[in-house]
Amino acid sequence: MNASATTTPQDLQQTVTRLGARVALRHKHLGLWRDISWDAYFARVRQLACALTALGVEKGDRVAIIGDNGPAWVMADLGIQCAGGVSVGIYATSAAPQVAYVVQHSEAVCLFVENEEQLDKWLLFRERAPRLRRVVVWDLEGLRHFQDPLVTTFEDFLEAGRRAEAADPGGLPARMRQIVPGDLAVLIYTSGTTGPPKGAMLTHANVTWMARAVTRDNPIHERDEVLSFLPLCHIFERLFSVFVHIAHGYVVNFVEKPDTVGDNMVEVSPTVGYAVPRIWEKYASGAQIRMTDATWFKRRAFALALAVGRRRADRIMRSAPVPPVLNLLYGLAHLTVLRKLKKRLGLDRMRMAYSGAAPIAPDILHFFQSIGVALMEGYGQTEGTGVTCLSRAGRMRFGTVGPALPGTEVRIAADGEILVKSPGVFAGYFKDPEATAQTIRDGWLYSGDIGELDAEGYLRITDRKKDIIVTAGGKNITPQLIENKLKASPYVNDAVVIGDRRRFLAALIMIDEEHVVKYAQDHKIQFATYRDLTAHAEIRALIQREVDQVNATLARVEHVRKFALLPKRLYEEDGEVTPTMKVKRQHVNAAFRDLIEDLYR
Repeated sequence: MNASATTTPQDLQQTVTRLGARVALRHKHLGLWRDISWDAYFARVRQLACALTALGVEKGDRVAIIGDNGPAWVMADLGIQCAGGVSVGIYATSAAPQVAYVVQHSEAVCLFVENEEQLDKWLLFRERAPRLRRVVVWDLEGLRHFQDPLVTTFEDFLEAGRRAEAADPGGLPARMRQIVPGDLAVLIYTSGTTGPPKGAMLTHANVTWMARAVTRDNPIHERDEVLSFLPLCHIFERLFSVFVHIAHGYVVNFVEKPDTVGDNMVEVSPTVGYAVPRIWEKYASGAQIRMTDATWFKRRAFALALAVGRRRADRIMRSAPVPPVLNLLYGLAHLTVLRKLKKRLGLDRMRMAYSGAAPIAPDILHFFQSIGVALMEGYGQTEGTGVTCLSRAGRMRFGTVGPALPGTEVRIAADGEILVKSPGVFAGYFKDPEATAQTIRDGWLYSGDIGELDAEGYLRITDRKKDIIVTAGGKNITPQLIENKLKASPYVNDAVVIGDRRRFLAALIMIDEEHVVKYAQDHKIQFATYRDLTAHAEIRALIQREVDQVNATLARVEHVRKFALLPKRLYEEDGEVTPTMKVKRQHVNAAFRDLIEDLYR
């Protein structure tokens, strides 16, 4: 264990002492942004911790939370940890059986739910979760007259905590002092692309070490602001909205609701950004598609400004010096064109940004560097507390995810698998010693990813070990590279390359509905349904052109010879994508088996 390890309660207390009345959280209520100070934040965390202790929650007990991002979620999270409990996040989009699985498997003794929708899920399995002592609801819309002996409101729970704290002022501080870095802090159920989720056990030492490691070379300051919109139960969002936040003291702004991310981004204009690749892809393709409706002069000005930006980005992403003349030209391009584009997207104050949770197309990174947003790729997994390698601002290397974090060792096994050793490596899978033994061997985390290290320690990810395709001709193909190139098209939402033991590669392609619909409208293509759109000859021709452009950049053996457009949207509730928008490859292959066989007939 890291000798300097600490705990989340200690981090929170130190920051509250330092910042007190400064703004910690900001959320929108009745159309207005409301501030919550560090003092007020900590007061509610203490009250929740006292209420949990009064309820009988013991050190190490699991308490679950389900709901969209907001102050109540993170207050509950830290309240659980300050009481010595283990916080268990559940995706708000999970169906009732999935919620039941996590609550039952984690043996949760209390459940925080956002609203009526989430409460209804619990009601469907309440008889199968006898360990639950209390369900706490923080949004009462539609529930004002609902009564149940196990259910209480968030405000009533806070009040119970206030009374408990007043009755025993020293009780909670004593409980918090008993928490040591090696204790479990959170249990994160990996969404996974196959099989039921596994509960990754992260300790206080894991998360507090990571909060400092990720900012060692890319510092975050008290004056920074972030926008919280990815699922809070995912390690990526949890890092920035909770662990890094309480260690460094910047402001977390919560989106109003999941479908207002774009509007809230413009309102907040955060200084540090982070998102999964699909979000960055949408931003990039949206900006480019929007230019098709602009005047000839604006299109020409954008093209020229982007060309200058690309030349500069080429050098930055090769860690090469930028000539003064090119910097001067870029300054002019930024002042006249690119600055306005970034402001329209809510990226005008963003001094650095991260893409994680899945690989991103190099073209997307290049686009953002070109317009002046320092978008950097990182690599990691829940089992390593989210980050193993991270690019450095101003020292990026094209095609890599950067070097290992300080204090992290990375090596490549004989079969190409990436192995990791660091203070961020998790304590194992909850109630699954067999899976733990397969994942951690001799202190090394076996990532399941394939990669290469260059001479200076920069890591290049090539694919998931289990996803490598071996064609009928015996050629090893990494589908991720091809899929990322396809997804760089504004008309492609996602792609699954297939061809294991087959004569050639093919692809299942999911169109980007927004941009393809616009294309159809601009070209007077008639359609009534989504299926009509994917079946239309002109839309197939559009996608064929995009595939041809990708093929031109690939070796012949990597060419996508045939493709099929999926006739339906993919939904998380149907088990087709994860909450972080990664396609579940095996599920899609099984669901569209007939479509795949048609490609090879």
